[in-house]
Amino acid sequence: TYVWIVSNRKPEARKGKVQLIDASGFWQKMRKSLGSKRRELGKAHIDDIVRIFGEFQEVTRDGVPISRIFPNESFGYRTITVERPLRDEDGNLIISTKGKSKGQSVPDASLRDTENVPLSEHVDDYFKREVLPHAPDAWIDHDKTKVGYEIPFNRHFYVFKPPRPLAEIDSELKRVTDRILEMIGSLSH
Repeated sequence: TYVWIVSNRKPEARKGKVQLIDASGFWQKMRKSLGSKRRELGKAHIDDIVRIFGEFQEVTRDGVPISRIFPNESFGYRTITVERPLRDEDGNLIISTKGKSKGQSVPDASLRDTENVPLSEHVDDYFKREVLPHAPDAWIDHDKTKVGYEIPFNRHFYVFKPPRPLAEIDSELKRVTDRILEMIGSLSH
């Protein structure tokens, strides 16, 4: 569940910025479940969230980010359509003979791809760096370019938790295997 606070009357300090607050750790167990809901925000949790929002600062607790602030542009991207030429059985380019595209390569719909390019990056720079080294015959169909925004919450709040040491996992597997063998042995008596 997400709570959105949207305003077109932001104070100067908030203009052009988005504050994300991960309040997933702010909850208490409900006395009685409400369907599949078993957690709720208590008054203290709500007060905490409102305080964090009001302070408009980046906040971490125990090394885990709670509040992060980003410029609006960091969530924007352009979806570009990358075209590749259609070829005949011999590998020769098929050239259009009609319309506006007369004399140009016909795009191969089966090779068509899309790429999301951050708004902060120039499309041509991205294309040269990420696409052309792998598909030197590709081009961008600028008529199909779209602008979008997304807030990838997990990307901004993910904290890597390293896996347990291999020796610990091996030890646990050995204990479980021994217990299973014991149980199987007791069935045969």
